[in-house]
Order: sequence, then C-alpha cells, then structure tokens
Amino acid sequence: MASSTDKKPPATPVPRSIVPDANTFDPSLPASKTGAGATNTSSSSSSDTQPNCPFCHISSTFPPYPPTTPPSPFPPSTSTSPQPQTFLLLSTPLLIAFLDIMPLSPGHLLLCPRRHAAKLTDVLPDEAAELGRYLRILSEAVTRATGIKDWNVVQNNGSAAAQVVEHMHFHIIPRPGLREAERFTSTMFGRGKREDLDEDEGEELARRVRGFVTEVVREEEEEGERGLREKAKL
Repeated sequence: MASSTDKKPPATPVPRSIVPDANTFDPSLPASKTGAGATNTSSSSSSDTQPNCPFCHISSTFPPYPPTTPPSPFPPSTSTSPQPQTFLLLSTPLLIAFLDIMPLSPGHLLLCPRRHAAKLTDVLPDEAAELGRYLRILSEAVTRATGIKDWNVVQNNGSAAAQVVEHMHFHIIPRPGLREAERFTSTMFGRGKREDLDEDEGEELARRVRGFVTEVVREEEEEGERGLREKAKL
C-alpha cells in the first residue's frame, strides 16, 4: 500500500468489511478489538475503522492468522480490489503488515495496528507492545529475505511530519549497499523517482518474508521454552 511519502490514496468510499473465503483463514481467532475496559484518551475516533482509510480496508479484508501457520493457499494480493494490491506479510488480531507498493528499496514494508489509530499517541498499550515485538521480528525476517543487513525504522505523525495516510504506521526500509546509497537517499527525501512494485516480484518477496516471519517466531518460542526449562532446573 501507499506509504507516508507516497501520493494520496483515492477518496473512494471503502466497504467496512470485505472478507475472503472463510475457509482460507482460521476462523477461531478473534477479530480486532480495542481491548476490554481500555480507555483511549486520545482525540481519535473510537471506531475500529474509518471508511476512506486504505489501511482500514486492508485490515477489514484480511482476518488474522497465526504467524507460525500462514493459510495455504494464501489469499491473492488482488483481494483488496478495487484498491491497489496488498502483498500481505502479517495479520494478527491487533496488527497487520504488508509491502509498500512504491518501495524505496526491496523489502520496504509497513506495519500498523489493525484498529484505526491516526497517530502513535492514539495507539493502545496492548497494540504498542505488539508493535514493538513485531518490529523486531519483521526486521529480522526482511533482512533474511533480502540479504540487506542495514535498515531504517521510520514513523511519522501528522501532515507536517510527512504523514500522508492518517493511520499510524511504521516503515521498515532496508538500506542497500554504498553503491546505491546516493540514489536511495535522494528518493527517500522526495528528489528521486519511485516505481511501482512488480506484481510477480511482490508476490515472491511477500512469500519469502512470511516464511521468515514464521521461522523467527518459532525460534523465539523455542528460546522461551529453553529459558523456562533452565529456570525449572534451578
């Protein structure tokens, strides 16, 4: 989807719920929610979605699934039609992640809360905790998928800070080698030309990143189990 440095999304009204074949995803997982008893003191709307928000359209299109067991076959990137394609990477009850369709570099992705939250200050504590966890997981996954060892994490709040899509999101942007650094930096700050993500390349890259997300989450779970076993021996 478009990033905070991209052109503005179309203002076409978006259906509030567009759900693919129920057999595609695990229906036992809960839908997005703001958290029982949670109080949001921010100025954003209490509604879970906003009808003209492209990121809300993505979150209402793709139900959550366990990161360690992505659905197979995976839903196509065209599921968000008539809006632009969505190359989905992660869909939990609280978060969603997808490739930027006008990437600054291979593997440029966006991570945002499933619930509509305009700015970082509108994010609830449980969402903030999960954002922190998956920023690390997705950073590791995209590093393995692209082979690029350096990256930026960027998050903008408000139009003066270059936020275009008013749905809070993080960018994870792999940084290429020194030979490409000048072109990358110019493009990042609006002085270069950005190109649309190729459909076939996007599908393949998304598949690889999802696979590495599964790998990293399983490694994290195994490490946690080892830690519990070590504590039990004490």
